Amino acid sequence: MSTPIAVVEGIVNPDGTLVLQEKVNLPPGKVQVTLVPMTDLPEDDPFWQRMKAIWAGQKAHGHVPRSAEEVEAERRAFREEFENDIQDAIRLQEECRRARQEAARQSGESGA
Repeated sequence: MSTPIAVVEGIVNPDGTLVLQEKVNLPPGKVQVTLVPMTDLPEDDPFWQRMKAIWAGQKAHGHVPRSAEEVEAERRAFREEFENDIQDAIRLQEECRRARQEAARQSGESGA
């Protein structure tokens, strides 16, 4: 079982306190906190301008981004499907191994 990880943005105040921008979706208990400063791009940065144009185009066409819950549900479904594919491959490999052993056993009996 993997350990859940939460990534949230926040602001460090001048007094050193941290204010998170959203509720942390983890069970109560001890946590380890790693802070990574985020760079703010200037408003006239070409990349930022391009991203704003893309977002405006999506909004104009009625695009509604998926929620975090939808993304997580899709990720879980993908992992389950992938795990099922792996289990199917393992079963097929085992069946082939047994069939080879059976064929070898039968050829050994008929050659005796």
